[in-house]
Amino acid sequence: MIQHATFLFISGGEIAFILFIAIMVFGADKLPEIARGLGKGMRTLKDATNDIKHEITKSAENHGIDTSMTSDIKKELDQVKEDLEDFTGSVKRKL
Repeated sequence: MIQHATFLFISGGEIAFILFIAIMVFGADKLPEIARGLGKGMRTLKDATNDIKHEITKSAENHGIDTSMTSDIKKELDQVKEDLEDFTGSVKRKL
């Protein structure tokens, strides 16, 4: 059997075609600059989300709301993820 590599349900050939079109539209010298800008934007978004989470947690603690429940829920979700990985680890998606 031949297995095809997929990323977000896109095959390797489709990724290569998208990269080819991007090079044709933007040029090879502009692609690193565009990727750097996208990376900075994603980092800024992640930092902003973390700041919002921190502010919500801090505000909840200041108002006497118990936030330990969220860590318990996170532990349970992580356990379910691990169990699911163990169960489906050997199963591969076939097209």
